Amino acid sequence: MLDIQNTRFELVTKTVVSAKNVHWNLTPPVLYEEVIRKNEAMIAEHGPLVIYTGKCTGRSPNDKFFVREPSSQNDIWWSKVNQPFDADKFERLKARILEYFTQKELYVQDCYGGADPAYRFPARIITDTAWQSLFAYNMFLHASDASPREFIPEFTVLVASGFEAEPAIDGTRSDVCVVIHLGQKLALIAGTRYAGEIKKTVFTVLNYLFPLKNILSMHCSANIGPRDDTAIFFGLSGTGKTTLSADPKRRLIGDDEHGWSDRGVFNFEGGCYAKVIRLSPQDEPQIFATTRRFGTILENVVFDPITRKIDLNDETITENTRASYLLSQIENYEPSGMGGHPKNIIFLTADAFGVLPPIAKLSPEQAMYHFLSGYTAKVAGTEKGIKEPQATFSACFGGPFMVHNPAVYARLLGEKIKKHNARCWLVNTGWTGGPYGVGSRMKIAYTRAMIDALLNDELEDVPCVPEPVFGVLVPQACPNVPAEVLNQRNTWPDPRAYDEQARKLAAMFQKNFDQFPTAALEVREAGPKV
Repeated sequence: MLDIQNTRFELVTKTVVSAKNVHWNLTPPVLYEEVIRKNEAMIAEHGPLVIYTGKCTGRSPNDKFFVREPSSQNDIWWSKVNQPFDADKFERLKARILEYFTQKELYVQDCYGGADPAYRFPARIITDTAWQSLFAYNMFLHASDASPREFIPEFTVLVASGFEAEPAIDGTRSDVCVVIHLGQKLALIAGTRYAGEIKKTVFTVLNYLFPLKNILSMHCSANIGPRDDTAIFFGLSGTGKTTLSADPKRRLIGDDEHGWSDRGVFNFEGGCYAKVIRLSPQDEPQIFATTRRFGTILENVVFDPITRKIDLNDETITENTRASYLLSQIENYEPSGMGGHPKNIIFLTADAFGVLPPIAKLSPEQAMYHFLSGYTAKVAGTEKGIKEPQATFSACFGGPFMVHNPAVYARLLGEKIKKHNARCWLVNTGWTGGPYGVGSRMKIAYTRAMIDALLNDELEDVPCVPEPVFGVLVPQACPNVPAEVLNQRNTWPDPRAYDEQARKLAAMFQKNFDQFPTAALEVREAGPKV
């Protein structure tokens, strides 16, 4: 019997589930045995598990909902991202999923989100597959200090990957659903095997709770230098957030989700969920090594079923191939998961229009503008129907996971930048010498050299020139980077074509920023000029 709510042994609802069998807090070796016993995955060369997630090879953002209920409805930023769900329909859906669970073996992981003991958030993840339990083990901090009956979760996630919702019955959009009830402290995930939904559901909940405590929740990576100087890297998928923070010269705090409190920066997680398509052993040796280790989960990575050799360059299944692994598999990780207040804040973008400078200094107002904008670009081939670069704006560099109005997160960021005198930078890891299809991708070696220079204070006395359209300050020299690379306009064969492209992108920024009419005047004026 699985008691779903008891005085000390609670799983949030008052229903009792009589499951076939319940496995509590299994470790990776035992979970491997369960995965193989149930034929959920295969073991690749050197020991990682290879998982195929079927129809869902990424998140289903249009299928995520929040239950509209009294305790949270006035704080949620209702939008296309945060869609409302009827409380009565939630109860029916929950009952159907709990009934489904009675016929399944269940796997439970008791874990924490938040490395700082002062803000540690206990969560219970219940899955209908063993491999997703291993994913939860990899991604969150382990609650090894408490038995199941002593562990009291603040939130529970029920993952019914084999249950398909019926829109006519359940009120969902499709057979996939992610429904969060903040009042009941319960989330339902159904109809998808993509494990990223588990990770992002917990992140979404923390994005709701922490700002209420004056803690900035951030979709960013973070590391610490030899002088104990903390740096954070904001960026959307494909901009280099994970790659650039995995620096052998610095200790890695985490690669994706962090909080910034009055005590400093702390990781939400205990693992990494890295995109591994075309991963290079030369440019990303630490992450590459994790794809050859026991305990790592490889999602939708192609491999030879006979030799068991993986092929990280094969995108037959999806461009969004992923690896889930413990943070401790990175040699220079920071065991505490914590760092001081950031000295440097870096906004990463992969500008496929070839306009934004490879590196630029930002004023606090410009930093808030670019934080609210959350710009990068999609290129042809990454999604069906995309034939030329498309601008993508995701507020706070994590729009799908921001529960409050983006202005809430921007206000917290602005306050913390000024209070702790953090330096802010814009780094373009995208195209140079022209847009996608004409120019070339910025060399990782150059980007790493720029990051090294700003972290080592080597750009402090370098003369800077304002970029004429975006107004950001562009350093005129950087160690180990050719001077001509630093000025985008000069890298284009036709400077007038650059000017036209810059005005085009600036107009996109301005149109996107129209959704933030309450932003302070000085922030709105920190944007580009057409």
